[in-house]
Amino acid sequence: MKKRDVRIFILLGLLAAASVSAYFLLADINPAPDEVRGVSFGRSLDAPAALETKEHALSDGGTFEMEALPVKKIIAGNEISMYGYNGQIPGPTLRVRQGSSLTVNFKNGLDVDTTVHWHGLRLRNEFDGVPGVTQDAVGPGEKFTYVLDFPDAGVYWYHPHVREDFQQEMGLYGNIIVEPRDPNYYNGADSEEAMILDDVRIRNGDLDFFSDEYVSYALMGRFGNVMLANGREDYGLSVGRGEKVRLYVTNAANTRVFNVSIEGQEMALVGDDSGRYERDAVADSFVIAPSERRIVEVLFDRPGTYRIFHRTPESEYVMGSVVVSDKTKAGRAVHELSPSPDIRGEVASIGDYLNGAPDIEMSLESRLSGMMGRMSGGSAGHIMPDGSMMGGSMEEEESGPIEWEDEMAMMNSMSNTENTKWIIRDAKTGKENDNLVYDAKVGDLRKIRIFNNPDSAHPMQHPIHLHGQRFLVLDKDGTPNNNLAWKDTVLVERGSYVDLLVDFKNPGDWLVHCHIPEHMESGMMATFKVSA
Repeated sequence: MKKRDVRIFILLGLLAAASVSAYFLLADINPAPDEVRGVSFGRSLDAPAALETKEHALSDGGTFEMEALPVKKIIAGNEISMYGYNGQIPGPTLRVRQGSSLTVNFKNGLDVDTTVHWHGLRLRNEFDGVPGVTQDAVGPGEKFTYVLDFPDAGVYWYHPHVREDFQQEMGLYGNIIVEPRDPNYYNGADSEEAMILDDVRIRNGDLDFFSDEYVSYALMGRFGNVMLANGREDYGLSVGRGEKVRLYVTNAANTRVFNVSIEGQEMALVGDDSGRYERDAVADSFVIAPSERRIVEVLFDRPGTYRIFHRTPESEYVMGSVVVSDKTKAGRAVHELSPSPDIRGEVASIGDYLNGAPDIEMSLESRLSGMMGRMSGGSAGHIMPDGSMMGGSMEEEESGPIEWEDEMAMMNSMSNTENTKWIIRDAKTGKENDNLVYDAKVGDLRKIRIFNNPDSAHPMQHPIHLHGQRFLVLDKDGTPNNNLAWKDTVLVERGSYVDLLVDFKNPGDWLVHCHIPEHMESGMMATFKVSA
């Protein structure tokens, strides 16, 4: 047990022994088995079993029918009520061509409000799927028609933007693969595979407790204890010897950062959220934060079974396996490379932005109140007028820039949106979250610096997502990025800052927020108003 866990454990023991109210608080945190679901959220074991994911190749101007439905699924030996788009977990994979348009007729077959957010797409604002900003929530039994545009190649995904903490956790997510106009955009490959990584938290044979009154696990997010790849604990991919596979990898977990490798295989990292890197990079593993995507190519030139790993400094998880048969495929040469994209040529004077001062500076922070605030005290923090704690880090020196696991499980289980507030603060005005609105015009290029304050009450990494636009990561902590790619999500590690160059092309009101849903629901969300 780590030092901070021991300290918290002792403190909780003293509080529990000294106060009857503390006893009841802990009882609420750990509900009895028949109360573990909190509310039904439309889940019913009368629902059909979840289906395997299907891929749909869709033509320009086409129409696709999509419905969110209750399903049941076996996870860790338990039959669990979940959700699925078209009854599938993950939802249908949509394959479209760059430059095309698609109409999606969506129906809400659940008994809770929902929407569909089309993550990463530079689409029209009214179809972004954010209730209260771009549309009303879609009520039970109601329908909504989305018109999607696909100006950029890459891999994208869709998920709800209403209580993501439980709707996404229960299976509402799916991929979109946008094929490039240029047939030589990627290197040669024999096959392609979309892979969505996730984890779910199982307790007493069911998904862990959700509440309709607050969001739980607000401090660090809901870490799962069962790993899933494409909705399966036993994910398997079968290929032939000599086959080169292009993998489109998406992280759909609430808070877990994955470090992915394939046993005995070298990977070529060729693309990020919204298309190719400037140059391919050979790697044994890659890190992918919640809502990010990676495009990797792997040449399987030896028969055998190769495990897919998620490895952290302290743990190792098997996410699935690749079985390579002895049957030889035509195969591709590993050196078969496509011309590098001219990303820098798409933005004038990128060097000026790299060396210039940021136009906007944001700070990522947290504030704790009640017992959470009192437990976080004792260091450099100070008490706010409302009695909450700002600053005063609970972290010890052994914590790194990324929290790979729920390292403070007891405290995390006590946190919720009533005692934990996550903040995006403007460094110049001090405005934060809902009160923080930035103005921009179509055609603007803005350099934005995002700083993850290590003196916050609980500093940890944040995957920051910008809706409806795209950006380049210029540098991290002053070190220039020498391999650019267009992105919509960036992981800002504890104590670090990143400089982004945002290409504002899309008019409308667009959110910027942490993609750990428990953090977003706890306030970590601001707005860009982009005028035409």
